[in-house]
Amino acid sequence: MRFNKSQLFILSAIIAVAVLSSCSALKRATTQPLVLNSPIPDAPGKSIVINNVPVKQVLKHRPPYVMVPPADSIAKKYATILDVRKAEIQNGRLYDFIDQWVGAPYRFGGLARDGVDCSGFVYLLQQQVYDIADIPRSTNLQINYINQKPENELKEGDLVFFDFDGKQFSHVGVYLLNGYVVHASTSKGVIILKLHSPSLFKYFSRAGSVIDPADLPPAEN
Repeated sequence: MRFNKSQLFILSAIIAVAVLSSCSALKRATTQPLVLNSPIPDAPGKSIVINNVPVKQVLKHRPPYVMVPPADSIAKKYATILDVRKAEIQNGRLYDFIDQWVGAPYRFGGLARDGVDCSGFVYLLQQQVYDIADIPRSTNLQINYINQKPENELKEGDLVFFDFDGKQFSHVGVYLLNGYVVHASTSKGVIILKLHSPSLFKYFSRAGSVIDPADLPPAEN
């Protein structure tokens, strides 16, 4: 078959476009992101594998914390409960969370409104209120995530630990304001009461502010 000049020009243009399209596809294929051979494990500091090469998991620091003012009704309610001025109730995220959970029954291993245990309550609160996604689930590990401080220096959001049943650090709660704590009681569920309540303070063991897990040294494999 013979082609005139006009047909040859069109045919050349079609071939050139096809070649360029193939190169573009090849370029896209060679720039695809790396694929994990295995999912990222839950435990901070553990290894992941990318293209069959072990790589240390990198923990990201929390972004700057955003304080959300409470609704007026929430501020009034918890100012009364904690016996403080309404202006002192400033963290709407914290008191909205507590308002949803107060009265929830205790259930060992629970993480839901129909049943939650002490460490589960703290675990959810730290995630949903303070954006700490990778704090451990259990009390005996949460104790490793605080900078210890004396009772008279406690601030809102600090963790407080207790030695119930003769077991060290077997119970945990969250310090609020004016000497009050919120915790999941085995007998009454999620409640707010004074740290110095007779039923609680005699078991008080340790307290402190929560450490960003990204500031901790990586765990050994």
